[in-house]
Amino acid sequence: MLWRSLRGAGLAGLKFRRQVPIGDYVVDFLCVEQMLVVELDGAPHDDPTRKQHDARRDAELHERGYRVLRFPNDLVIGGGDIVLERIRAAIGEK
Repeated sequence: MLWRSLRGAGLAGLKFRRQVPIGDYVVDFLCVEQMLVVELDGAPHDDPTRKQHDARRDAELHERGYRVLRFPNDLVIGGGDIVLERIRAAIGEK
């Protein structure tokens, strides 16, 4: 569902790619021009150990110059407009 909004011309004419390798990781969505990573988190990401892993991963991506936005899957499914608004806001920040 989110991919339909991001692919092709994407948002604001920016191109997003999905399942992109960055170092040891594969990110869900990436806008290279904005150095913006968008991650969708399912229920396994609620686990405390997984949260620590995600925090380390985000820190490593930040060190490489990427900004990371994380969204729970249920927000994407139930409130996709909110997710798109937050992505648009992040694009406008740069």
